[in-house]
Amino acid sequence: MEREKKIEEYDVVIIGGGAGGLTAGIYSGRARLKTLLIEKSLVGGLATYTNEIENYPGFPEGTTGLGLMNLFEKQAKKFGVKFKGTDVKSVDFSGEVKIVETFRNIYKSKVVIVASGGRPRVTGAENEETFLFDKGISFCATCDAASNSGKDVLIIGSGDAAIEEGMFLTKFANKVIVSVIHDEGKMDCNEIAKAEALANPKMEFVWNTVVKRFEGGEHLENVVLENLRTKEEVNIKVPTCFEFIGYLPNTEIFNDKLNMTDKGYVLVNENMETNVSGVYAVGDVTDKFLKQVATAVGDGAIAGYAAEKFIAEEETYKSQILGKDGVVFVYDASEAGCRDCLAEVEKLEKEMQKNHCVTRVDIYKSRGLSDRMEIDEVPRLAIVKGGKIVKILGENFDPEEVKSILA
Repeated sequence: MEREKKIEEYDVVIIGGGAGGLTAGIYSGRARLKTLLIEKSLVGGLATYTNEIENYPGFPEGTTGLGLMNLFEKQAKKFGVKFKGTDVKSVDFSGEVKIVETFRNIYKSKVVIVASGGRPRVTGAENEETFLFDKGISFCATCDAASNSGKDVLIIGSGDAAIEEGMFLTKFANKVIVSVIHDEGKMDCNEIAKAEALANPKMEFVWNTVVKRFEGGEHLENVVLENLRTKEEVNIKVPTCFEFIGYLPNTEIFNDKLNMTDKGYVLVNENMETNVSGVYAVGDVTDKFLKQVATAVGDGAIAGYAAEKFIAEEETYKSQILGKDGVVFVYDASEAGCRDCLAEVEKLEKEMQKNHCVTRVDIYKSRGLSDRMEIDEVPRLAIVKGGKIVKILGENFDPEEVKSILA
């Protein structure tokens, strides 16, 4: 017999506990929204595997990824954010109330923030899992370049990211060795990057090779490459191997739920809004230029603030817009035409004040309410009767028509 799932209700449910999700939680928790953060593995996400973070503002001496993420988590808990260590099995964003389902629970929420992050594509070579992240295999040159100053390093891949990151690493490393799957002279990167890399005296290429296995003790010491033509093994003694063979966003459960790129990244606007009202996405799960803790924090701040705004406007919409019969004047206070129309609305208000109210909605700072009313242009007069918008009039409205509809 299947166990009945427990149902819990929240204002905000955050899926994923990396830097973006934690920041969103700090903002929504501080706004006194009932907030739940669900993380299936380690709170802090990929940043926790980075031994040194030297480019996050406020830490001139640098910090560890785990230490920084622990501070994020502590701050979120300070503002009342609840944490649940489990995996999300499915979501339903079709209704006004969003559904997030785990193995044991069903969470109902007014807002969902997707912060499920991503995972680097790996080679699948022998012993790879032993040395992932802080034990010799890295996926971030920006993070680990300085710690490899004066050392030889290995790069797997020849796409734009691999070659550009390799060029960056030459500023620190003694030698940057690149394993390329193709014949000599062929790469997956653009021609300009290819020419610059081939001309760089600190870059060395091992053609027609793939990784066969990783070797070492507690830390990586040697990478064994295999020549695809001769099957010969090539030993590359390095303390760090950078893998730049792609990135996979954790978005499988959002297929057919959210608009995504052909590579599976969630599409958002500048407010971190997805195509579904009340659903936001932040951090590495989105299609963005730079994936770093600092950029994820910015995303999370925007989404957390937007969530509070969305919930407040939703309550206003139900209580003040649809909650009573009357007129809603939608305008932009910065536009002269709207201000002229406001004078006419004030006249109407004096005539109607005994029987119906006039509510003003200024869209100068936010279009949240006007979007809910499906009003794209202003000024507009929306007539509400019986909990519904029955008609929308333009700036040259007839006061008698308004009174007639509301009669």
